[in-house]
Amino acid sequence: MNYRQDKYGNSISILGFGCMRFTQAMGRIDVDKAEREILAAYEAGVNYYDTAYVYPGSEAALGEILQRNHIRDKVYIATKLPHYLIRSRERLESLFQEQLKRLRTDHVDYYMMHMLTDADTWERMRALGVEDWLEEKKASGAIRQVGFSYHGGTDMFCRLVDAYAWDFCQIQYNYMDEHSQAGRRGLHYAHEKGLPVVIMEPLRGGRLVTRLPEQALRVFSEHPIRRTPAQWALRWLWDQPEVTCVLSGMNSVEMVQDNCATAADAGVGEFGPQEQQMLRRVVDAINAKMKVGCTGCGYCTPCPRNVDIPGTFAAYNRRYTEGKLRALVEYAMCTAFRKTSTAASNCVGCGKCEGHCPQHLPIREHLEQARKELEPPIYRLARKVVEKLKLFG
Repeated sequence: MNYRQDKYGNSISILGFGCMRFTQAMGRIDVDKAEREILAAYEAGVNYYDTAYVYPGSEAALGEILQRNHIRDKVYIATKLPHYLIRSRERLESLFQEQLKRLRTDHVDYYMMHMLTDADTWERMRALGVEDWLEEKKASGAIRQVGFSYHGGTDMFCRLVDAYAWDFCQIQYNYMDEHSQAGRRGLHYAHEKGLPVVIMEPLRGGRLVTRLPEQALRVFSEHPIRRTPAQWALRWLWDQPEVTCVLSGMNSVEMVQDNCATAADAGVGEFGPQEQQMLRRVVDAINAKMKVGCTGCGYCTPCPRNVDIPGTFAAYNRRYTEGKLRALVEYAMCTAFRKTSTAASNCVGCGKCEGHCPQHLPIREHLEQARKELEPPIYRLARKVVEKLKLFG
């Protein structure tokens, strides 16, 4: 196993275990199966285990497994605060104590604001006293490091990086999201600010393995170095020194062993011109079904009506490359689950964006089509619930 350092010099395995996808059996986590997988990862050198309060049963299962194998103090636990459920400092404290009980521990090594959406949401948490609370927990040792996880555009991500003295952050990033979500620019910005970056969705929930078009698979197979699509995707991330740890939702011992073997000899500098060209051809093959030729450059922003244009087009394209459900979930996370909506339906057709687009795209026309396909009744209902309950601000 290879390791990279966090902000304080701790060695973190470059492969982290994402505990969101533990196998379910009869509506409950199969703890015995999860235990075999976690122990296989631990024995191979994985020392970073990521969970969250809202992952059903995950914290409790992880806590039980670590305790009964006496390895809690030999690994790092990362979990997340569902800030959208917090309305008072008292609730903040009670929820954290519940997490400690679930995890069977007296401290959390890496504690995140879960899916922090924008600066306004962070300001709401500050008004509830979260900064003082976090400092108290750090001083007592109950929380060792504080960070945030993020889905959304690059500009807001950079604003959030500057909003607090974070110790680390977590973003969605892979070779298809190189210029969407926080993207490469966000990754580099966080790194320049001294923040270790943990990567989620390196395989887009497995879609960069199981749902690749034939042409993309052909490109991989024709390369002189033979590797699986998963191995190429992970190595692309580890080739970048700004990446500290890559999470994988491993739910079989065989997957654990394969990923650990890849992490054991992956490093910076593997991707030369030939490998970069190969991966560009893979991306082109995946993008052949795209509806909008958006590169995610961001020149069309900021929109006067706050529309997340690159994010909308990324989700719209995903509708045709990965399926409707995946697109709707990502679109909702990036546009509805925040204090100020960034939905395509905000567009009033002013056309300012089109004057700045290097691709000369008919942005207004594409936004209207994206609105029709990505904002069905269930989306509009979700947005109303968010507004009514003030979940994100």
